[in-house]
Amino acid sequence: MSSAELSPADAARWAARAGLPLPADRHAVVAATADHIHSVVAVLRELDFGDTPPALAYRAEQETHDAAV
Repeated sequence: MSSAELSPADAARWAARAGLPLPADRHAVVAATADHIHSVVAVLRELDFGDTPPALAYRAEQETHDAAV
């Protein structure tokens, strides 16, 4: 998806493609919500997680133990 904002007409078209009925009075709200989600995801994509281990490597019991020391 490009950085251009989603228009209400685009939101209606994408909803129709997905088989989701979208009443006309919801097109603008859905477009605004999609734009907000896109802006949040764009910020997350800019973060550098290079040294962050995958979630499977996280051990909560070690975290709480280390915090108590």
